[in-house]
Amino acid sequence: MGTTLALRKAAGPVFMGNMMTFGLAGLVGYRDVWGVAPALHSPLMSHKRYFGHEYFGAASVLLAFVNISGGFVVTKRMLDMFKRPTDPPEYPWLYAVPAVVFGGGFIAAASTGMSGLVQAGYLVSTMLCMGSISSLASQLTARRGNIFGILGVVSGILASLAAVGFSPETLTQFTAVAGTGALVGGLIGRRITPTGLPQTVAALHSVVGLAAVLTSAGSVLADIGDITTLHLTTAYLGVLIGGITFTGSIVAFLKLAGRMSSKPTILPGRHVINSTLLGSNMATMGAFITLAPGSPAIAAICLGTSTVLSFLKGYTTTAAIGGADMPVVITVLNAYSGFALVAEGLMLDNPLLTSVGSLIGVSGSILSYIMCINMNRSLTNVLFGGISAPAAQTQKKIEGEIKQTSIDDTVEALSGAENVIIVVGYGMAVAKAQYALSEIVGLLRSRGVNVRFAIHPVAGRMPGQCNVLLAEASVPYDIVLEMEEINEDFSDTDVTLVISANDTVNPIAMEPDSAISGMPVLHAWKSKEVIVMKRGMSSGYADVPNPMFFMPGTRMLFGDAKTSCDAIKAALEARK
Repeated sequence: MGTTLALRKAAGPVFMGNMMTFGLAGLVGYRDVWGVAPALHSPLMSHKRYFGHEYFGAASVLLAFVNISGGFVVTKRMLDMFKRPTDPPEYPWLYAVPAVVFGGGFIAAASTGMSGLVQAGYLVSTMLCMGSISSLASQLTARRGNIFGILGVVSGILASLAAVGFSPETLTQFTAVAGTGALVGGLIGRRITPTGLPQTVAALHSVVGLAAVLTSAGSVLADIGDITTLHLTTAYLGVLIGGITFTGSIVAFLKLAGRMSSKPTILPGRHVINSTLLGSNMATMGAFITLAPGSPAIAAICLGTSTVLSFLKGYTTTAAIGGADMPVVITVLNAYSGFALVAEGLMLDNPLLTSVGSLIGVSGSILSYIMCINMNRSLTNVLFGGISAPAAQTQKKIEGEIKQTSIDDTVEALSGAENVIIVVGYGMAVAKAQYALSEIVGLLRSRGVNVRFAIHPVAGRMPGQCNVLLAEASVPYDIVLEMEEINEDFSDTDVTLVISANDTVNPIAMEPDSAISGMPVLHAWKSKEVIVMKRGMSSGYADVPNPMFFMPGTRMLFGDAKTSCDAIKAALEARK
């Protein structure tokens, strides 16, 4: 848990659990290579073909490499945003030396049939994975962690191929399919912007879920004539978890991309529907385990039914979750992908997949728990759209009046302050105001003003997104602080500038009978003066009015965030 907390606080690996999905995407994805490599190879070695399972394998490998390539490309791009001209030079290419030596030696040894070689490859891959996760706990070593993740994936792929033999047919098929997936993933990774990062994470999670479904189904259909109960059980769980991850991630993508309403889609009797879907899945699982051995037709019917039911379950569960909870949904889906990997590791008797899946699943679960604490929500309430939700409270009438301010008055306040704290929200990302904001910070700091940023754990649409956006605009990461690091400093702050944030600075969370009671928030209202930049007076995602906007020390600067920041920057430059 210490590493997980460090992930959230480190300026570089701001992706938290999602960084593990991106930087270690291959570890979630190459399980599909291992699970499918025998399926790709089997048509060449056997006359048995059950329902085209080799095509399931090919599709799974392709999806895995979309995830692998896209994940590492995005990770490197995001980490590059944290580089500064004063940073010491790096020589990442030197890691290629031991990689080539190990890879060449491994392939040479494999050609001799050396026993235990595959397990040795898995061990090396496991150690690199653990080293990668450990390195992600610090900004200083995050880039090294990404390289360790790449090396771990390559090691696992080599070991997986060694398990089925480096035959020309296998290598040809694998290279064609994996190469296509890597090319697609690389193109996606190059086109993604930090603003579109949350929906990209969700989209890649959907790829992981679908790959898990195809891998599990292909593995069963390839060996249905001689299969164990453990294999059947874990394969079914792989389909179940993967299917929920697939459609759940698609819904999350649509909501984050603004293509679907962020409001919860509450189906009539949704809890009955979800319970019925889960019960039907369990009944199908019983029939599958009992009747599937030796019967490809029954196996295919049961797996198909499970896939449909899990797809529906993923939709009904995620659609009932509001946009404000999407950061938690992303980390939960990350955990799901890890648990699907655990099921496949048990299915294939592969300890590497089990250990890596456990790391990702447990880390994602811990991250989800931490974020729920920071939102004053239970995980059950988030996932099931209202179970154990606080009783609806009558909204209190907020006394006071809104006082507007102007660009000139804002510039005057910022210029005359000694200490300034800036609180940002997702509106900064939508308006792309981070670049002008970075220049404002530079101008103020050059005039002796102590400027710092306060980042709430759930600011933006995914953990750490605001950190990435600020890094993209070259804001020094040593002045970007987490809530617990800066919350006590608001009382000594002259001006707090709040940019498109609402729920994370709402003092109503301090009241016991409010809808967001107990949610940890940034105490911006304790500053001597608060300037809030918003388009209008609409409430945040929690749909709870903010009394801070009506307090005597608060001024509202209405307008688009980028337009306002550009105007403030121009006015500051004119005051030389």
